Amino acid sequence: MMSEFPPTGFVPDTTKVEGILVYKPAPLEDAFFKGDVEFKCPQCGATTVYNVSEQALICKHCGYRDSAQQQEVGTRAAEQQFTVELLKEANQGWGENRKEMVCDQCGGIVSVPIENLSHTCPFCGSNKVVHRLDHQKSLRPRFLIPFTLVPESCQNIAQKWLSSSWMTPSDLSKIANLLRFTAIYLPFWTFDALNTADWMAEVGHSQTERYYQDGEWKERTVIVWRWENGQVRLNVDDLLIPGSVQVSHALVKKINHYDLQSLVPYEARYLAGLQAQAFTLNLEEAWELARQEMREKTKQACMEQASTQRVRNFRMDLDFADESWRYILLPVYLSSYPYQGKIFQVMVNGQSGLIAGQRPVDWNKFWLIMVAILTPGVLLGLLGLVTIPLAGFGAILAMIGFALFLIGLVIVFVFFNHAQEMDDA
Repeated sequence: MMSEFPPTGFVPDTTKVEGILVYKPAPLEDAFFKGDVEFKCPQCGATTVYNVSEQALICKHCGYRDSAQQQEVGTRAAEQQFTVELLKEANQGWGENRKEMVCDQCGGIVSVPIENLSHTCPFCGSNKVVHRLDHQKSLRPRFLIPFTLVPESCQNIAQKWLSSSWMTPSDLSKIANLLRFTAIYLPFWTFDALNTADWMAEVGHSQTERYYQDGEWKERTVIVWRWENGQVRLNVDDLLIPGSVQVSHALVKKINHYDLQSLVPYEARYLAGLQAQAFTLNLEEAWELARQEMREKTKQACMEQASTQRVRNFRMDLDFADESWRYILLPVYLSSYPYQGKIFQVMVNGQSGLIAGQRPVDWNKFWLIMVAILTPGVLLGLLGLVTIPLAGFGAILAMIGFALFLIGLVIVFVFFNHAQEMDDA
Protein backbone atom coordinates (compact mmCIF):
# COMPACT_ATOMS: atom_id res chain seq x y z
CA MET A 1 0.00 0.00 0.00
CA MET A 2 1.48 3.33 -1.08
CA SER A 3 2.04 5.77 1.76
CA GLU A 4 0.81 9.35 1.62
CA PHE A 5 2.81 11.57 -0.74
CA PRO A 6 4.13 14.11 -0.16
CA PRO A 7 4.73 13.15 3.49
CA THR A 8 3.29 15.33 6.21
CA GLY A 9 5.61 18.20 7.05
CA PHE A 10 7.13 18.52 3.53
CA VAL A 11 6.59 21.32 1.02
CA PRO A 12 7.45 21.67 -2.71
CA ASP A 13 10.95 22.85 -3.59
CA THR A 14 12.31 24.39 -6.78
CA THR A 15 14.05 22.15 -9.33
CA LYS A 16 15.82 22.66 -12.68
CA VAL A 17 14.71 19.27 -14.02
CA GLU A 18 11.44 19.57 -15.87
CA GLY A 19 8.76 17.06 -14.86
CA ILE A 20 10.45 16.13 -11.58
CA LEU A 21 8.77 17.18 -8.33
CA VAL A 22 11.07 17.78 -5.35
CA TYR A 23 9.91 18.24 -1.77
CA LYS A 24 11.76 19.56 1.26
CA PRO A 25 10.97 19.60 5.00
CA ALA A 26 8.70 22.48 5.95
CA PRO A 27 10.50 25.41 7.61
CA LEU A 28 10.79 25.00 11.35
CA GLU A 29 8.72 28.05 12.14
CA ASP A 30 5.80 26.87 10.00
CA ALA A 31 5.71 23.47 11.67
CA PHE A 32 6.17 24.86 15.15
CA PHE A 33 3.52 27.56 14.98
CA LYS A 34 0.83 25.22 13.77
CA GLY A 35 -2.11 25.58 16.13
CA ASP A 36 -0.77 28.67 17.97
CA VAL A 37 -3.28 31.36 18.80
CA GLU A 38 -3.48 34.93 17.58
CA PHE A 39 -5.32 37.56 19.57
CA LYS A 40 -7.54 39.15 16.94
CA CYS A 41 -10.69 41.09 17.72
CA PRO A 42 -13.76 38.96 16.78
CA GLN A 43 -15.67 42.14 15.89
CA CYS A 44 -13.26 44.06 13.66
CA GLY A 45 -10.20 41.81 13.22
CA ALA A 46 -7.72 44.26 14.80
CA THR A 47 -5.07 43.04 17.24
CA THR A 48 -6.14 43.02 20.90
CA VAL A 49 -3.77 43.78 23.79
CA TYR A 50 -3.88 43.07 27.52
CA ASN A 51 -4.98 46.18 29.42
CA VAL A 52 -3.63 46.30 32.99
CA SER A 53 -6.26 48.63 34.45
CA GLU A 54 -9.14 46.69 32.86
CA GLN A 55 -7.56 43.26 33.52
CA ALA A 56 -8.81 42.20 30.11
CA LEU A 57 -8.00 41.96 26.41
CA ILE A 58 -9.02 45.24 24.80
CA CYS A 59 -9.38 46.15 21.14
CA LYS A 60 -8.21 49.76 20.72
CA HIS A 61 -9.98 49.95 17.37
CA CYS A 62 -13.59 49.13 18.29
CA GLY A 63 -13.51 48.80 22.10
CA TYR A 64 -14.21 45.06 22.28
CA ARG A 65 -13.44 43.66 25.76
CA ASP A 66 -12.63 40.05 26.68
CA SER A 67 -11.93 39.36 30.36
CA ALA A 68 -8.66 37.49 30.89
CA GLN A 69 -9.05 36.83 34.58
CA GLN A 70 -8.81 33.32 35.94
CA GLN A 71 -9.37 31.90 39.36
CA GLU A 72 -6.32 32.44 41.53
CA VAL A 73 -4.48 29.30 42.60
CA GLY A 74 -1.93 31.10 44.79
CA THR A 75 0.60 28.99 46.65
CA ARG A 76 -1.49 25.92 45.85
CA ALA A 77 -0.04 26.13 42.34
CA ALA A 78 1.34 22.74 41.41
CA GLU A 79 5.03 22.18 41.97
CA GLN A 80 7.36 19.86 40.10
CA GLN A 81 10.03 17.48 41.29
CA PHE A 82 13.63 17.47 40.06
CA THR A 83 13.26 14.83 37.35
CA VAL A 84 14.53 14.84 33.78
CA GLU A 85 11.31 13.19 32.60
CA LEU A 86 9.17 16.12 33.75
CA LEU A 87 11.40 18.59 31.93
CA LYS A 88 11.13 16.57 28.72
CA GLU A 89 7.35 16.27 28.98
CA ALA A 90 6.73 19.93 29.86
CA ASN A 91 5.18 22.26 27.30
CA GLN A 92 7.45 24.65 25.45
CA GLY A 93 7.08 28.13 24.05
CA TRP A 94 4.59 30.88 24.85
CA GLY A 95 1.52 29.35 23.21
CA GLU A 96 1.18 32.22 20.69
CA ASN A 97 3.05 33.59 17.69
CA ARG A 98 5.79 35.92 18.94
CA LYS A 99 9.18 37.23 17.85
CA GLU A 100 12.41 37.97 19.69
CA MET A 101 14.17 41.28 20.15
CA VAL A 102 17.91 40.72 20.59
CA CYS A 103 20.15 43.46 22.00
CA ASP A 104 23.64 43.73 20.49
CA GLN A 105 24.90 45.72 23.50
CA CYS A 106 23.91 43.66 26.57
CA GLY A 107 22.88 40.40 24.88
CA GLY A 108 19.37 40.51 26.32
CA ILE A 109 16.68 38.54 24.47
CA VAL A 110 13.05 39.57 24.94
CA SER A 111 9.93 37.97 23.53
CA VAL A 112 7.63 40.56 21.96
CA PRO A 113 4.32 40.41 20.08
CA ILE A 114 4.53 39.87 16.32
CA GLU A 115 3.22 43.38 15.64
CA ASN A 116 5.67 45.03 18.10
CA LEU A 117 7.85 47.72 16.49
CA SER A 118 9.95 48.61 19.56
CA HIS A 119 13.66 49.08 18.96
CA THR A 120 14.77 49.83 22.53
CA CYS A 121 16.22 47.20 24.87
CA PRO A 122 14.33 47.28 28.21
CA PHE A 123 17.46 46.20 30.10
CA CYS A 124 20.09 48.72 28.95
CA GLY A 125 18.16 51.23 26.81
CA SER A 126 20.22 50.51 23.70
CA ASN A 127 18.71 50.93 20.24
CA LYS A 128 21.11 48.38 18.75
CA VAL A 129 18.56 45.60 18.54
CA VAL A 130 17.46 43.13 15.89
CA HIS A 131 14.19 41.26 15.53
CA ARG A 132 13.93 37.59 14.65
CA LEU A 133 11.37 34.82 14.78
CA ASP A 134 10.93 33.24 18.21
CA HIS A 135 11.35 29.47 17.75
CA GLN A 136 9.93 28.96 21.26
CA LYS A 137 12.03 26.05 22.41
CA SER A 138 12.20 27.19 26.03
CA LEU A 139 10.20 25.66 28.83
CA ARG A 140 6.74 27.18 29.09
CA PRO A 141 5.90 28.84 32.44
CA ARG A 142 2.95 27.26 34.24
CA PHE A 143 1.83 30.20 36.38
CA LEU A 144 2.10 33.97 36.54
CA ILE A 145 0.94 37.00 38.51
CA PRO A 146 -0.91 39.46 36.24
CA PHE A 147 0.00 43.16 36.20
CA THR A 148 -2.14 45.19 38.60
CA LEU A 149 -0.12 48.43 38.75
CA VAL A 150 -1.07 50.72 35.85
CA PRO A 151 1.84 52.13 33.79
CA GLU A 152 0.94 55.74 34.59
CA SER A 153 1.79 55.17 38.27
CA CYS A 154 5.45 54.43 37.50
CA GLN A 155 6.27 58.06 36.70
CA ASN A 156 5.04 59.31 40.09
CA ILE A 157 6.79 56.50 41.93
CA ALA A 158 10.06 57.19 40.10
CA GLN A 159 9.77 60.95 40.69
CA LYS A 160 9.54 60.52 44.48
CA TRP A 161 12.26 57.89 44.54
CA LEU A 162 14.80 59.81 42.45
CA SER A 163 14.45 62.89 44.67
CA SER A 164 14.37 61.02 47.98
CA SER A 165 18.10 61.19 48.72
CA TRP A 166 20.28 64.23 49.38
CA MET A 167 23.26 62.38 47.91
CA THR A 168 21.99 62.43 44.33
CA PRO A 169 22.66 65.26 41.83
CA SER A 170 20.15 68.10 42.01
CA ASP A 171 19.07 67.65 38.37
CA LEU A 172 18.27 63.95 38.77
CA SER A 173 14.59 64.48 39.57
CA LYS A 174 14.09 65.97 36.10
CA ILE A 175 15.04 62.61 34.57
CA ALA A 176 11.87 61.02 35.96
CA ASN A 177 9.83 62.79 33.27
CA LEU A 178 12.03 61.24 30.59
CA LEU A 179 11.87 57.66 31.90
CA ARG A 180 9.95 55.25 29.72
CA PHE A 181 8.89 52.15 31.60
CA THR A 182 8.40 48.87 29.76
CA ALA A 183 5.90 46.35 31.13
CA ILE A 184 7.61 42.98 30.99
CA TYR A 185 7.06 39.57 32.52
CA LEU A 186 10.35 38.37 33.97
CA PRO A 187 11.13 34.69 34.64
CA PHE A 188 11.43 33.43 38.21
CA TRP A 189 12.02 30.05 39.82
CA THR A 190 10.43 29.17 43.15
CA PHE A 191 11.96 26.42 45.28
CA ASP A 192 10.72 24.38 48.21
CA ALA A 193 12.80 22.02 50.33
CA LEU A 194 12.91 20.47 53.78
CA ASN A 195 16.35 21.20 55.24
CA THR A 196 17.62 18.97 58.02
CA ALA A 197 20.90 19.94 59.65
CA ASP A 198 22.96 18.43 62.47
CA TRP A 199 25.29 21.00 63.97
CA MET A 200 28.12 21.18 66.46
CA ALA A 201 30.07 24.18 67.76
CA GLU A 202 31.99 25.59 70.66
CA VAL A 203 29.76 28.07 72.49
CA GLY A 204 31.26 30.74 74.73
CA HIS A 205 29.84 31.54 78.16
CA SER A 206 30.86 34.49 80.31
CA GLN A 207 32.11 33.46 83.72
CA THR A 208 33.48 35.45 86.64
CA GLU A 209 36.60 34.09 88.28
CA ARG A 210 38.64 35.26 91.24
CA TYR A 211 42.39 35.57 91.20
CA TYR A 212 45.03 36.75 93.65
CA GLN A 213 47.30 39.62 92.64
CA ASP A 214 49.40 42.20 94.50
CA GLY A 215 48.33 40.87 97.85
CA GLU A 216 44.57 41.00 97.23
CA TRP A 217 41.77 39.00 95.62
CA LYS A 218 40.33 40.39 92.39
CA GLU A 219 37.64 39.37 89.92
CA ARG A 220 37.65 39.22 86.15
CA THR A 221 35.32 37.97 83.42
CA VAL A 222 36.55 35.13 81.22
CA ILE A 223 34.98 33.20 78.35
CA VAL A 224 34.55 29.49 78.92
CA TRP A 225 34.04 27.44 75.74
CA ARG A 226 31.83 24.36 75.79
CA TRP A 227 30.80 22.07 72.95
CA GLU A 228 27.11 22.09 72.06
CA ASN A 229 25.15 20.32 69.33
CA GLY A 230 21.64 20.09 68.00
CA GLN A 231 19.40 19.48 65.00
CA VAL A 232 17.36 21.88 62.92
CA ARG A 233 14.49 21.08 60.57
CA LEU A 234 13.70 24.08 58.40
CA ASN A 235 10.95 24.01 55.81
CA VAL A 236 11.72 26.57 53.08
CA ASP A 237 8.67 27.44 51.01
CA ASP A 238 8.53 29.46 47.76
CA LEU A 239 12.07 30.82 47.76
CA LEU A 240 12.20 33.17 44.74
CA ILE A 241 15.24 33.14 42.45
CA PRO A 242 15.30 35.45 39.37
CA GLY A 243 15.63 33.52 36.12
CA SER A 244 17.21 36.40 34.19
CA VAL A 245 20.90 37.30 34.05
CA GLN A 246 20.14 40.65 32.38
CA VAL A 247 18.78 42.22 35.58
CA SER A 248 20.63 42.92 38.80
CA HIS A 249 19.73 40.23 41.34
CA ALA A 250 20.51 42.74 44.10
CA LEU A 251 17.82 45.06 42.74
CA VAL A 252 15.35 42.25 42.16
CA LYS A 253 15.68 41.22 45.80
CA LYS A 254 14.48 44.65 46.85
CA ILE A 255 11.26 44.41 44.86
CA ASN A 256 10.48 40.69 44.85
CA HIS A 257 8.00 40.89 47.71
CA TYR A 258 5.21 39.43 45.58
CA ASP A 259 1.98 38.05 46.96
CA LEU A 260 2.13 34.55 45.49
CA GLN A 261 -1.49 34.01 46.52
CA SER A 262 -2.27 35.91 43.29
CA LEU A 263 -0.71 33.26 41.03
CA VAL A 264 -2.97 32.15 38.17
CA PRO A 265 -2.46 29.41 35.56
CA TYR A 266 -0.45 30.67 32.60
CA GLU A 267 -2.37 31.71 29.50
CA ALA A 268 -0.87 33.35 26.45
CA ARG A 269 -3.54 36.08 26.53
CA TYR A 270 -1.81 37.68 29.53
CA LEU A 271 1.15 38.41 27.24
CA ALA A 272 -0.94 39.99 24.48
CA GLY A 273 0.71 43.29 23.60
CA LEU A 274 3.32 42.90 26.37
CA GLN A 275 6.96 41.83 26.49
CA ALA A 276 8.27 38.76 28.28
CA GLN A 277 11.57 37.04 28.80
CA ALA A 278 12.28 33.32 28.90
CA PHE A 279 14.72 32.21 31.57
CA THR A 280 18.42 32.77 30.87
CA LEU A 281 19.44 31.26 34.21
CA ASN A 282 18.62 27.57 33.90
CA LEU A 283 17.07 25.33 36.54
CA GLU A 284 20.36 23.80 37.73
CA GLU A 285 22.05 27.20 38.15
CA ALA A 286 19.01 28.66 39.91
CA TRP A 287 18.79 25.63 42.23
CA GLU A 288 22.44 26.11 43.22
CA LEU A 289 21.73 29.75 44.15
CA ALA A 290 18.65 28.62 46.08
CA ARG A 291 20.67 26.04 47.99
CA GLN A 292 23.18 28.71 48.99
CA GLU A 293 20.38 30.86 50.41
CA MET A 294 18.81 27.85 52.14
CA ARG A 295 22.19 26.93 53.60
CA GLU A 296 22.56 30.42 55.10
CA LYS A 297 19.00 30.34 56.49
CA THR A 298 19.62 26.93 58.04
CA LYS A 299 22.96 28.02 59.49
CA GLN A 300 21.27 31.02 61.09
CA ALA A 301 18.60 28.73 62.58
CA CYS A 302 21.34 26.50 64.02
CA MET A 303 23.17 29.48 65.53
CA GLU A 304 19.94 30.59 67.18
CA GLN A 305 19.72 27.21 68.93
CA ALA A 306 23.05 27.81 70.66
CA SER A 307 22.77 28.92 74.28
CA THR A 308 24.70 32.13 73.49
CA GLN A 309 25.55 34.05 70.32
CA ARG A 310 29.29 33.64 70.94
CA VAL A 311 30.16 30.71 68.65
CA ARG A 312 33.35 29.30 67.12
CA ASN A 313 34.40 26.13 65.25
CA PHE A 314 30.89 25.77 63.83
CA ARG A 315 30.15 22.62 61.80
CA MET A 316 26.94 21.67 60.02
CA ASP A 317 25.84 18.60 58.06
CA LEU A 318 22.93 19.65 55.86
CA ASP A 319 20.53 17.43 53.94
CA PHE A 320 17.93 18.63 51.41
CA ALA A 321 14.72 16.62 51.02
CA ASP A 322 11.38 16.98 49.21
CA GLU A 323 12.88 19.44 46.72
CA SER A 324 10.41 20.94 44.25
CA TRP A 325 10.23 23.93 41.95
CA ARG A 326 7.98 26.10 39.81
CA TYR A 327 8.75 28.18 36.74
CA ILE A 328 6.63 31.35 36.86
CA LEU A 329 6.43 34.85 35.38
CA LEU A 330 6.20 37.95 37.54
CA PRO A 331 5.23 41.49 36.44
CA VAL A 332 7.95 44.16 36.38
CA TYR A 333 8.23 47.63 34.87
CA LEU A 334 11.76 48.18 33.57
CA SER A 335 13.52 51.39 32.61
CA SER A 336 17.07 52.62 32.19
CA TYR A 337 18.58 56.07 31.85
CA PRO A 338 22.01 57.45 30.95
CA TYR A 339 23.81 59.85 33.26
CA GLN A 340 27.35 61.12 32.64
CA GLY A 341 28.18 58.23 30.34
CA LYS A 342 26.83 55.49 32.61
CA ILE A 343 23.61 53.47 32.27
CA PHE A 344 21.43 53.13 35.38
CA GLN A 345 18.67 50.52 35.68
CA VAL A 346 15.33 51.03 37.45
CA MET A 347 12.61 48.47 38.11
CA VAL A 348 9.16 48.65 39.66
CA ASN A 349 7.16 45.73 41.03
CA GLY A 350 4.15 45.44 38.69
CA GLN A 351 1.97 44.16 41.53
CA SER A 352 2.89 46.23 44.59
CA GLY A 353 4.68 49.31 43.18
CA LEU A 354 7.92 48.74 45.10
CA ILE A 355 10.82 50.45 43.31
CA ALA A 356 14.55 49.77 43.26
CA GLY A 357 17.37 50.87 41.04
CA GLN A 358 20.66 52.59 40.59
CA ARG A 359 21.11 56.28 41.33
CA PRO A 360 24.25 58.32 40.68
CA VAL A 361 25.89 59.99 43.66
CA ASP A 362 27.09 63.59 43.61
CA TRP A 363 30.43 62.84 45.26
CA ASN A 364 31.43 66.53 45.47
CA LYS A 365 28.30 67.28 47.50
CA PHE A 366 28.81 64.10 49.51
CA TRP A 367 32.35 64.89 50.64
CA LEU A 368 31.51 68.52 51.43
CA ILE A 369 28.80 67.35 53.82
CA MET A 370 31.05 64.66 55.29
CA VAL A 371 33.75 67.27 55.99
CA ALA A 372 31.09 69.44 57.63
CA ILE A 373 30.14 66.51 59.90
CA LEU A 374 33.77 65.90 60.95
CA THR A 375 34.79 69.56 61.37
CA PRO A 376 33.12 70.31 64.77
CA GLY A 377 34.92 67.43 66.43
CA VAL A 378 38.28 68.38 64.92
CA LEU A 379 37.96 72.07 65.86
CA LEU A 380 36.75 71.35 69.39
CA GLY A 381 39.57 68.86 69.91
CA LEU A 382 42.20 71.33 68.70
CA LEU A 383 40.74 74.07 70.88
CA GLY A 384 40.93 71.78 73.88
CA LEU A 385 44.56 70.88 73.19
CA VAL A 386 45.53 74.55 72.81
CA THR A 387 43.77 75.61 76.03
CA ILE A 388 45.05 72.76 78.24
CA PRO A 389 47.97 74.86 79.58
CA LEU A 390 45.73 77.91 80.05
CA ALA A 391 42.55 76.48 81.51
CA GLY A 392 41.58 73.37 83.42
CA PHE A 393 38.70 72.54 81.11
CA GLY A 394 40.97 72.23 78.04
CA ALA A 395 41.34 68.48 78.57
CA ILE A 396 37.56 68.11 78.79
CA LEU A 397 37.12 70.00 75.50
CA ALA A 398 39.74 67.79 73.87
CA MET A 399 37.93 64.64 75.05
CA ILE A 400 34.56 65.94 73.83
CA GLY A 401 36.10 66.88 70.48
CA PHE A 402 37.66 63.41 70.14
CA ALA A 403 34.30 61.75 70.92
CA LEU A 404 32.50 63.93 68.35
CA PHE A 405 35.16 63.08 65.78
CA LEU A 406 34.69 59.34 66.37
CA ILE A 407 30.91 59.69 66.08
CA GLY A 408 31.45 61.65 62.84
CA LEU A 409 33.67 58.89 61.45
CA VAL A 410 30.93 56.31 62.12
CA ILE A 411 28.37 58.52 60.34
CA VAL A 412 30.72 58.99 57.38
CA PHE A 413 31.31 55.23 57.17
CA VAL A 414 27.57 54.46 57.16
CA PHE A 415 26.76 57.11 54.53
CA PHE A 416 29.72 56.07 52.36
CA ASN A 417 28.56 52.45 52.25
CA HIS A 418 25.03 53.58 51.42
CA ALA A 419 26.32 55.86 48.65
CA GLN A 420 28.34 53.03 47.10
CA GLU A 421 25.29 50.76 47.24
CA MET A 422 23.18 53.41 45.44
CA ASP A 423 25.76 53.92 42.72
CA ASP A 424 26.76 50.28 42.15
CA ALA A 425 23.57 48.30 42.86
